[in-house]
Amino acid sequence: MNLSTLIRQHWAALRALLVLTVIVGVGYPLFIWLVAQIPGLKDKADGSVVEVNGKPVGSSLIGQLFTDDTGSPLPQYFQSRPSAAGDGYDPLATSASNLGPESIVDTPADPSLPEDDNGYKASLLTLVCSRSKAVGDLESVDGKRPFCTGDGVGAVLSVIGPRDTSGNVVHPTRVVSINEPCQTTARPFLDTYQGVRVECAKFGEDYSIGQIVPVKGAASDPAVPADAVTASGSGLDPHISPAYADLQIARVAKARGASTDEIRALVADHTDGRTLGIFGEPRVNVLELNIALDQKHPMKS
Repeated sequence: MNLSTLIRQHWAALRALLVLTVIVGVGYPLFIWLVAQIPGLKDKADGSVVEVNGKPVGSSLIGQLFTDDTGSPLPQYFQSRPSAAGDGYDPLATSASNLGPESIVDTPADPSLPEDDNGYKASLLTLVCSRSKAVGDLESVDGKRPFCTGDGVGAVLSVIGPRDTSGNVVHPTRVVSINEPCQTTARPFLDTYQGVRVECAKFGEDYSIGQIVPVKGAASDPAVPADAVTASGSGLDPHISPAYADLQIARVAKARGASTDEIRALVADHTDGRTLGIFGEPRVNVLELNIALDQKHPMKS
C-alpha cells in the first residue's frame, strides 16, 4: 500500500467520524431536546418539578421524607413509604435491597462493641416487623403482623434436637428465639415450644444447627398496610396506597386542628385511580398531598 492510498483511507475515515459526530453527538440530542419542549412533554422532560411560590420543592416522580432532624416523623404531614435508596429517596442510589423472603434471621450485635458499630444487621423480616410496630405506635393502631413479636422483631426459633428422615426436628431438646438477644430481651415472645422452654439468644453461640422455624402467631389481618413497611423496587416511589393514607388521617387532622372529614376530602382529591382504568393500583402522591395540606390547612403558630 503506497502513501497516497493510506492518506485517502484515513481521510475518508476522518470524514465519516466527523459526520457521525455531528449527527449523533449534536443533531440527535438537539432533536430530542426540541421534541421535549412540546407542550405536554416539557414538564416531564424537566423532571416533573413541583414548585410552591416559584420555588422547587421536589418532583412528583420522586418521593421524599417528612421527618425532623432526628428522623422522627412530623405528625402534621402524611408519611411516605420506606425507601431503600441510599439514606432515603436518593436518586443516585436508586435500588431495592438484596434482602428476600428467606431473610428472617438477624445478624446479632456484639455486646462488647459500640452500638453504632457492633455488627448488627436486621433481617428483612425484622425490618418489616419494626416498621409495622413504629407505624402502629405513631397512628395509635395495633402494629402486630404475622411472624412478628410484640417488640417488633422476627418471630423465629432455632429448634435443636434429633431429626427425622425429612430433616424435621421431632423431639426438641432446646429452643432459642434467635432474633431476641439476651442482653435486650427480658422474656422471649414464647414461653415454651412443644413442651420445651424457649431461651433468648446468647451472642457467639451457633444456632444454625437447629431447624429454623418462623412462628406465625395470632395476628392475621394487620392494621398497618404492606406499603407502610416495605420499599418500592426503585426506592423512589412517591405514592402510598389509599389504605395507608386513610390510616394517617386522624393524626394529621389532630396536628392541623382540622376535622377528619376535611382531611379525608383532601386525600380523595389527590388519589389517582388505575392507569387507563386497568393498570396498577389506586395511589396517593404524598408530596402533592402535603403541599395541599399546607395551603388549605396551615399549621397554627
